[in-house]
Amino acid sequence: MKDTWLELEGRVVAVTGANGGIGRATVQALLEAGAHVAMLDREALSSDALAALREQTRGECLSLACDVADNEQVLAAVDSVNRHFGQCDALVNNAAVSVQGRLDSLDVTDWSRQIDINVTGYLRCARAFGEQMQARGAGSIVNMASIAGSNPQPYSGAYSTTKAAILMLSRQLAFEWGQQGVRSNAISPGLIRTPLTEPYYADPQMREQRENAVPLRRIGRPEDIANVAVFLVSDRSSYVNGAEIVVDGAFTQSLMSHIPRPRRP
Repeated sequence: MKDTWLELEGRVVAVTGANGGIGRATVQALLEAGAHVAMLDREALSSDALAALREQTRGECLSLACDVADNEQVLAAVDSVNRHFGQCDALVNNAAVSVQGRLDSLDVTDWSRQIDINVTGYLRCARAFGEQMQARGAGSIVNMASIAGSNPQPYSGAYSTTKAAILMLSRQLAFEWGQQGVRSNAISPGLIRTPLTEPYYADPQMREQRENAVPLRRIGRPEDIANVAVFLVSDRSSYVNGAEIVVDGAFTQSLMSHIPRPRRP
């Protein structure tokens, strides 16, 4: 029996940064719900990889090479999606880069690159795909932020700044486009084990320290984020607009536990 609660059968969804980690898990979850998914990343998947995705799920998928820092490539991706699936019903803005470094020594070129991809790239895609949503009077945009957008992160000042900007961009889009029926919401993942963060968890001691810092005592999986993204894409969240959903196992609620206190007798 098919799970039709989300009512995403045949819906068209574009996902940026779709080839790995949270992006791939989101694509998988959307396809399993029966959506048609356009996967946007700097490199397109091979035909064999696409075939494997189609065999495992109910939806249809299209893989497009698209650099979200290039406006022409974004517009070309919109045209390709229109020709292949029709107009887009939803967008998941997920593509991002992170260059480590302190703000007093980070190369300005690296700063600008992160701003261009992580923030302006979200706006480019929102405008390009959102134009049709506004004209149609319905649509959902999901913007992948981070708990680093509300909490300074060592050696990641530029990344944290871009994620903070995404939170405001998402709220601004909700405010400006809500009257046209287009919703905009943000997800802020916490500690998530992905191919990019795998080196942190390869060390058993570091993995245990991180797990112990999370009240749920486990590190998040990409699927934990994907499940929230799929809900926000669906009409089941039709009155959720301008929200930030923190998915971190309550990690950000544990701040006061780090303050030394006398034990009660």
